Amino acid sequence: MQPEILFSIVVLVFSVVLHEAAHGYMANWLGDPTARLQGRLTLNPLKHIDPVGSVLIPALLVITNSPILIGYAKPVPYNPYNLRGRFGEALVAGAGPGTNILLALIFGLSIRFFGEGMGAPMLEAFATITYINLLLALFNLIPLPPLDGSKILSVMLPGALGRAYESFRMTFESLGILTGLLLILVVFYFFSGVFGSALGALFRALIGA
Repeated sequence: MQPEILFSIVVLVFSVVLHEAAHGYMANWLGDPTARLQGRLTLNPLKHIDPVGSVLIPALLVITNSPILIGYAKPVPYNPYNLRGRFGEALVAGAGPGTNILLALIFGLSIRFFGEGMGAPMLEAFATITYINLLLALFNLIPLPPLDGSKILSVMLPGALGRAYESFRMTFESLGILTGLLLILVVFYFFSGVFGSALGALFRALIGA
């Protein structure tokens, strides 16, 4: 395996781990200790890695020369009834992509303002970290269950519309993660061009290219 591809997989795994840990830390801060009691408030990858989402799917994408590298970790458990405030579940959901956005900003703006002084290997590494974290943030904000965007949208929609969407989300999530992934893949198949264009535009805007 080429070093660049191996580095991308390592970045993906650790970015996903940080994403999931952020959910747990936010839930704990809002009053729900579930993740902490189950030992998930840690950056140890072994506590978060999912054999399918963290290993098999990224490997298959690499083998098939997919233009997009994506994966997921074991979801961090939380009890929404323990969370403080009406927006508690949305804040927990948003903490994951929010962490990826923060990482993308740190490394992307480093390229924008200090890129000329970086050597080619460091510049490429920072670009990879920026791109993968933008990808994770944008992907997880898609408002489809079981992605984080669906939980955020449930809280943001007003009145009956919000309750109807919440009912749809809960029903769909009860069918299992594989059903959710199938829905996402179907939607992604038809809108991958739009997603890729948006991702590329955000990446170029961030690094100043």
